[in-house]
Amino acid sequence: MVVAAFGAGLLGPPLTSLEEFSCCKDTSRGEGGEDLCIIRGFYRSMQGRITAQAFGFDQPFKPYQKDEFVMAFFNDQNVNSSLRLLSASGQWTTLGSKVIDIEATVVPCTQTSMSFFDRLYSEGVVRETGDIVKCYDDCYDDILISDELRKVLLLEDSDHYDLFSQLDRQEFLFCLFKHLCIGGTLCQFEDVVDPYLETTKALYKDLVSVRKDPETKEVHIISTVFRVSAYDDHGLCYPSSKSHQQTFAYLIVDPCKRHVHTLYHCFGGGLFSN
Repeated sequence: MVVAAFGAGLLGPPLTSLEEFSCCKDTSRGEGGEDLCIIRGFYRSMQGRITAQAFGFDQPFKPYQKDEFVMAFFNDQNVNSSLRLLSASGQWTTLGSKVIDIEATVVPCTQTSMSFFDRLYSEGVVRETGDIVKCYDDCYDDILISDELRKVLLLEDSDHYDLFSQLDRQEFLFCLFKHLCIGGTLCQFEDVVDPYLETTKALYKDLVSVRKDPETKEVHIISTVFRVSAYDDHGLCYPSSKSHQQTFAYLIVDPCKRHVHTLYHCFGGGLFSN
């Protein structure tokens, strides 16, 4: 196998801050008529702990060699010196260590329509108005559950858990939606589902590449998505030394443009948690 060389500067300005995504903001008018952008409550709990970056590579991508590709990615000098993660003290740093082992799980990425989530409206999880149905507070894995939506996402004994099959739950679109709905440790939950759906759709479109069949006009996803972890001599080092379902790192590979996007989040107190 020819090891690919990765470059952080091949794609123009990298996506180093998700705060630039308009989907993470509410726009309203100030007293003087000016536009006011307010970071949405659910995203605020992740702010300062989530980031995306873009890299390019110079060799053909072969999905059946995923482990070699991911290992080469982490140990490439450009990636190793610029791939961002949070330290134990909550400060941004870069990977900066030799990776000796990796885990790369293929995340199915086939959904091309947000109608995937329409079932939420039919089973008492979300009302026709978009309002999320509330429930008594519960806690799961340090995550507060205060409505039926989070019960569907997290609790297997939820009355509506079977709305999404296990295959549905593996889809990258579902994973993004779930991560955004759960947020960080001090998440200010939305009362309606629309902000979650809008943000999920916008991120998905920015991260995933598609191609239209010239004959059928159908849109197909060409990206390959991996959920990844990396280990150095001291053990798990990326995305964090501590595992949590809301601590995640994805590699989204566009084999045609030879681009890799990373999406990273480390569970903890957000930028405004103090």
